[in-house]
Amino acid sequence: MKLPFPLFAKPALEGSGKGITIRNICHSRAELLALAGDLLRSYRQPILVEGYLSGPEFTVAILGNGDDARCLPIVGLRFDALPDGAPPIYGYEAKWLWDTLEQPLEIYECPADIPEDFAEEIRSVALRAYHALGCRDWCRIDIRCTAEGQPMVVELNPLPGILPDPRDNSCVPMAARAAGMTYDQLIQTVADIAWRRISGRRLLKAAAA
Repeated sequence: MKLPFPLFAKPALEGSGKGITIRNICHSRAELLALAGDLLRSYRQPILVEGYLSGPEFTVAILGNGDDARCLPIVGLRFDALPDGAPPIYGYEAKWLWDTLEQPLEIYECPADIPEDFAEEIRSVALRAYHALGCRDWCRIDIRCTAEGQPMVVELNPLPGILPDPRDNSCVPMAARAAGMTYDQLIQTVADIAWRRISGRRLLKAAAA
């Protein structure tokens, strides 16, 4: 399959913005080959090349299992908060260089300021991905839209970051706060969800014995 430019390239096995910088949008074969070569030398792992999604980006925290799985308020990314001239990418620079406790990068908006029908479409896409990949208990799902506004799943984070300090821009606790939950309530809720899943399985095994 031949993908049209611009393309987006990144290491296939990293996280936390590693290997994702302002260079990752490639507008030509020459740019793509140069970036891929640098990434291969630096990370020594396969490189994922995909069509660049130029629409807005969101992240959705999900709690629960089966029909009880629910989305917390959607977090939207505000790329206008990035430095002037920076491409709309939430990568290494934005996470670790431009965002500091002294000068926080106000890139998140929760709940995202979007129409409810659009929010419902995003939640639906996130939940379908959550169930399709067999996620359990909780997950954070990153979604970016096409230029036409169609939500596309970028990745799933079944072990999402949960830093308790609001200044750390950790999205799952941020979404929980928007839903009226304290940090302790979030952790207790996830533990309860997991306990109910495990204890329910044990009950089924006991009944079948």
